[in-house]
Amino acid sequence: MTVTWRVGVDIGGTFTDIVLLGSDGTIHTKKISSSVDDYARAIVVGLAELFAETGVTGEAIEEIRHGTTVASNAILEQKGARTGLITTKGFRDVLEIRTLRMPRLYDIAWEKPAPLVERYLRRVVDERVDAQGRIERALDPAEAEQVAQALLAEGVEAIAVCLLNAYANPAHEQLIAEIVRARAPDLPLSVSSEVLPEIKEYERTSTTVINAYVMPIVARYLRSLRGGLDRAAVPARLLLMQSNGGLMTAEAAVAKPMHIVESGPAAGVVGAQALARAKGLPDVITFDMGGTTAKAATVERGEVTRATEYSVGGGIMVGSRLLTGAGYLLKVPAIDLAEVGAGGGSLVRIDAGGSLQVGPESAGASPGPVCYDMGGTEPTVTDANVILGYLNPAHLVGGAVRLNAAKARSVFEDRVAGPLGLELAHAAFGAHLIAVSNMIRAIRAVSTERGRDPRDFALFSFGGNGPLFACRMAEALGMTRVVVPPSPGLFSAFGLLYADVEHHYSRSLRRLTRRMDIGEVNAVWDALARQALDQLAAEGFTGAEARLRRSAALHYHGQSFDLTVPVPDGPLTAGSVRALEEAFGEEHERTYGHRAGAEEPVELVSIQVVGQGVRAGDGQPTGGTPSRAEAAAVPPRRIYLGPEQGWTEAEVIRRSDLSAPRTGPLIVEEYDATCLVLPGWQASLDAARNILLERR
Repeated sequence: MTVTWRVGVDIGGTFTDIVLLGSDGTIHTKKISSSVDDYARAIVVGLAELFAETGVTGEAIEEIRHGTTVASNAILEQKGARTGLITTKGFRDVLEIRTLRMPRLYDIAWEKPAPLVERYLRRVVDERVDAQGRIERALDPAEAEQVAQALLAEGVEAIAVCLLNAYANPAHEQLIAEIVRARAPDLPLSVSSEVLPEIKEYERTSTTVINAYVMPIVARYLRSLRGGLDRAAVPARLLLMQSNGGLMTAEAAVAKPMHIVESGPAAGVVGAQALARAKGLPDVITFDMGGTTAKAATVERGEVTRATEYSVGGGIMVGSRLLTGAGYLLKVPAIDLAEVGAGGGSLVRIDAGGSLQVGPESAGASPGPVCYDMGGTEPTVTDANVILGYLNPAHLVGGAVRLNAAKARSVFEDRVAGPLGLELAHAAFGAHLIAVSNMIRAIRAVSTERGRDPRDFALFSFGGNGPLFACRMAEALGMTRVVVPPSPGLFSAFGLLYADVEHHYSRSLRRLTRRMDIGEVNAVWDALARQALDQLAAEGFTGAEARLRRSAALHYHGQSFDLTVPVPDGPLTAGSVRALEEAFGEEHERTYGHRAGAEEPVELVSIQVVGQGVRAGDGQPTGGTPSRAEAAAVPPRRIYLGPEQGWTEAEVIRRSDLSAPRTGPLIVEEYDATCLVLPGWQASLDAARNILLERR
């Protein structure tokens, strides 16, 4: 039987990870440096190297699943398209007024990020639709023609259209869209009633503008990637990871790139969810630490926790997630992630006050840490871990990257230990602990600040640096269980292979639950369901392969913020409305610690439908052994565990050596990651080759 292959590709700030999964369960992996100037190049080069190593051919690849940061990078670096905005008269400055939220309450010098559309490219039309969808002032087609022509004359590369209350009646937006498409049929166009037909003017405008801003960038990147794959004789279809954890086709991503802005971090969480379910762990906190950042998310009762909106480009999170407003708001479903600037490449420095600081600045892939010997001059977390003995200088990426430990010691001594008057090992251990402290903020942001106790969860640790810090993170948080999956440094690429195609649809429908017309709500839900099923059918998913999932956002009447709860299949009835109110009350109590009385009116804010495409027979990783052979056994080495325990000898083992439980201190060395097992922890291997760490 001919073996076919699916590919998972995850691009990070330092490395690009590639996983090949064969229809017979065989797994091949590759980790190469990211090509920051053209991320597509590293994918093509990495696949070519894997083909040469394994004998797999491009024709045998049936699908490539890809997580990318190209859209978020365009926003972070302000390198998106020259975008024009057409909006209602009086709302020209909504992108600058925003929601008056400030991330730093007492910083009078804080400045809002510059709007993605400059003011002279924001044009208005004199029209008005009320909140019920009634037209109060009709749009003049001649004025719309004039405004569209003015933006085209300015040389815009994309246009966003967002009119007041267009979610209730899109007629005026549709007229403007027809005019723009007639004058510039190839110009990327983002229309709010098509992109986000929901209430809240700033959120809808910001989302529509972001979608337009990155449309040409994403289209250009995917054309480049497709061209590179075709030249390499890899005709496989391309699927992109969405921020919400589902997959979408390349064609859908070009039309609505807003869904792939946070594509990169989502895959690992999806993979963790699948493995946690298989292990019977309903509640886990994922911890993904790479070379640049560390990210945390939660899987609760077997389901990934998702947010209905998030900010892009607000900088790395440095404090409470309750303080918002720093970036560009994007109101699309996304896995609820918290991120801090603490990775292996995070710079270690002494600030003006003489205190040791770690991150958020990073050495990145180039020049990288000092020990990479590629021109880096600033000490990093990786340099500290080499000094502490946690990393084997001859084993990074299976020995493909050799580390210059002597150079790391010299620079750390000159830049950190000497100025602080500390022993070298003590200074490096301090940097290690500060990195731990920074990363704990990410975990608390998705647990404590969401009303969850991290001690009730298992820590699921992956990424190139995650297993190295997992035990110490768990100890600090009072957690007693840690899971390290196979190939942890490549796990986000593996996670892509667990995902399904998904399309999310929503619509605002503000109704008090006890007064609403149930027939009207069912009709809107049915319309969204038809839209989802039509999209899935266009992509080849029909019958049992097309699945629907429903949810609703609600709040107590008068509240500003919503909570989303799942809605069972079938038409809404008086009984199911009462059950919906009760589900909302339970979620309110779980999140905030209290709920209102039974007499408090509940308001339905919006409804959502998720269309999911599942291929019959789609294989997923099931614990198969990667084809890459384990390294030869190495002798024990001395590691530094802090001023109290000092230097101690730790056994260095391979994952397969954990067939019988062992207690720390231990170091588990693998091709793509190193796992540090501290004293007081026991490590063992389960049937799926996960490392299980338990505090004794």
